[in-house]
Amino acid sequence: MSTDQLVYLVFGCVITIALVLDLGFLSKKNAVISIAQALRQTFLWVLLAFAFFIFMWIEEGQKLALEYLSGYLMEWSLSIDNIFVFILIFSAFKVKEKHIPRVLLIGILTAILLRVVFITVGVALVAKFAWVLYIFGVFLLYTGYQMFIAGEESQFDPHQSKVYLFLKKYLPIGNTDGDGKFVIRDHNNKPLYTSLFVVVILLAMIDLVFALDSIPAVMGISRSSLVIYTSNIFAILGLRSLFFLLRGAVNQFEHLQQGIAIVLIFIGIKMLGEHYINQWLDKNTQVLISLMFIIFCISGSILYSIFTAKQKLAKAHKKEVN
Repeated sequence: MSTDQLVYLVFGCVITIALVLDLGFLSKKNAVISIAQALRQTFLWVLLAFAFFIFMWIEEGQKLALEYLSGYLMEWSLSIDNIFVFILIFSAFKVKEKHIPRVLLIGILTAILLRVVFITVGVALVAKFAWVLYIFGVFLLYTGYQMFIAGEESQFDPHQSKVYLFLKKYLPIGNTDGDGKFVIRDHNNKPLYTSLFVVVILLAMIDLVFALDSIPAVMGISRSSLVIYTSNIFAILGLRSLFFLLRGAVNQFEHLQQGIAIVLIFIGIKMLGEHYINQWLDKNTQVLISLMFIIFCISGSILYSIFTAKQKLAKAHKKEVN
């Protein structure tokens, strides 16, 4: 058994055991997930991700381990952007609190399957046509710029999304959640798809749209399919618990989007200038610089968001006093 095969095997076992624990012991059907439970689950997924980082370092060496950590942090920060859109979807379709955990889980698991397909195709394209990386680089520059200048007026409307309009056109969609079911029967005994079914599809498709940014970004950090698969899946599996932990505070991260945009632009420039960068810096140094830059931008944008939120709160309080 090769080292890569061993790492894949351990990764598969860890993910399977974690999911069994999550589904079998930490989650109950129609149960509302508390902040305390979400915190425990988030801590578990982050702990597993960092434990896997140590395992990668031991088995694969420093370079791949740091690439994995960079990719994971990139995906994890993008997950917070996902959460904001997920909140809009749940709100738009008035999903009951008791149904959110199961719907979110099914949506995320579906998204993972789609991401595996997307990553496999992307890796195969890059392996066969190296120039595809330059297209990815230009795409990241454009996406990063658009994300940086985007304002509140570009807020996502689930009922106007192409996915929802497509489903509404070709499927009989009901205005009921079916008491937790995805398909029910109408008075003519014909199948009727519930709002929960629509929400699951929307969650999976929206995540795939985010993957159009995140997967090329991870490819800009590493060419290893092992790194790309593991960093993506670890980050996405922790998304559900992160949703329940941060959904009340996600709007406080006002400048996170700009931090992510700067990272995407940085990686896009790195992809386009890779030939020249390789002449000046070795791969290990490049990976370390990328990791430090990602940590600085993401943590800096979060801290700055918290600082500005406190400043606004203080100004509002001062006005009330006056």
